[in-house]
Amino acid sequence: QVQLVESGGGLVQAGGSLRLSCAASGRTFSTYAMGWFRQAPGKEREFVAAIDWSGVSTYYTDSVKGRFTISRDNAKNTVYLQMNSLKPEDTAVYYCAADRRTRRYLSGTSYEYDYWGQGTQVTVSS
Repeated sequence: QVQLVESGGGLVQAGGSLRLSCAASGRTFSTYAMGWFRQAPGKEREFVAAIDWSGVSTYYTDSVKGRFTISRDNAKNTVYLQMNSLKPEDTAVYYCAADRRTRRYLSGTSYEYDYWGQGTQVTVSS
């Protein structure tokens, strides 16, 4: 079992930056792929970014490519999402998630993730 706790959300002006953190409990964190998802009011939860267990492979949704960077520090059991050039449409609750299965790909599908955090609010003002 893995418990995930997000932090780092807040209110920022358009064009600004935030770094989200997701701290994981448990000794198996370093074996899991990790993902970030977001959900805006009235919308479905959507994939943002994923990273493999080693931190070498990453995967982004098109709308954040070149602006967001996912990374991890397995020694600290933490995954990060650096968000630059933020836009009002990035406003959402951001969730981190852990995929405990070994796959040949990084998943962008929420049901393939087994553990979820409680979310952190990101609000970008125009």
